[in-house]
Amino acid sequence: MSPEAAVPQMPLPTAIADREPIDPTIDLEEEIQRLKKERNAIILAHYYQDGEIQDIADFVGDSLGLSQQAAKTDADVIAFCGVHFMAETAKILNMGKTVIMPDPDAGCSLADRCPPDVFAEWMKQYPDHVVVSYINTSAAIKALSDIICTSTNAVRVVESIPEDKKIVFCPDRHLGRWVMKKTGRDMVLWPGFCVVHEQFTARKIHKLHQEYPEAKLIAHPECEQTVLDIADYIGSTNQLINYVVETKEFDTFIVATEMGVMHQMRKKRPGVKVIGAPPDSGCECAVCPYMRLNTMEKLYVALRDLKPEITVPEDIAKRALAPVEKMLALG
Repeated sequence: MSPEAAVPQMPLPTAIADREPIDPTIDLEEEIQRLKKERNAIILAHYYQDGEIQDIADFVGDSLGLSQQAAKTDADVIAFCGVHFMAETAKILNMGKTVIMPDPDAGCSLADRCPPDVFAEWMKQYPDHVVVSYINTSAAIKALSDIICTSTNAVRVVESIPEDKKIVFCPDRHLGRWVMKKTGRDMVLWPGFCVVHEQFTARKIHKLHQEYPEAKLIAHPECEQTVLDIADYIGSTNQLINYVVETKEFDTFIVATEMGVMHQMRKKRPGVKVIGAPPDSGCECAVCPYMRLNTMEKLYVALRDLKPEITVPEDIAKRALAPVEKMLALG
């Protein structure tokens, strides 16, 4: 089967349907804080979560920051508000801890489009290649990889590989092409993409720029090349936030990534004008439908019941740990 024909082969666990109902009169924020102390739990949230989840989290970050935080936590329970591959990574780094997720059906279009059995068969064409996998992959794909990267460190990871080595990069083709352009390295790319970032078009952004000619366009490298070509700044989620906060000479930005990042931009730089780039989908906002499956109600129930719990088979976890630690060792 070709990568283009790949369909998810590893269904995510089904959300538990028979939970005890929530008392509608409780103060969710207060109860979450109480349960967090009771469980000795830490709450990790990705920048693409709703603002109220970001505000209650102990740590808010991108994939790299969350991986680093998961690796050093001394909590007994990790409540992960993100998507499934992120919670899996936290589990790989903390096999002795309980990792829970508000909604285990919160998947990822990139991870789901790279099934491990299809990828393993495809890789038979490239037996002498170093496999660099974006962190947006399942634990099973990480176990088939030589090193993991994030959008923050992808260039550094590729540059760390000897120039005489051939490289396969998966699963995001747009990030892969951007890294190729930045490093000058030729790579074989798995043809995956993110359903949010794929929707941004240069045509719609040009039209929006006419309304806000003073705005700087900032974009995530998962966007198509035509969008990246017109961007004033390209960076990971965390880098985009820092750019808006630190670039004081401008106060208006068009943001081509999931709109959850704008919560932190406004929080860290009050008064800044951040405008979400319009996706080519009939909707006026770029929201990841998987990330937004997590809610305050589900977070409360997960802490209350200590489930749904995320597990990773021990053999896969052991093989996946090495490439993740190799990435973290780069700093």
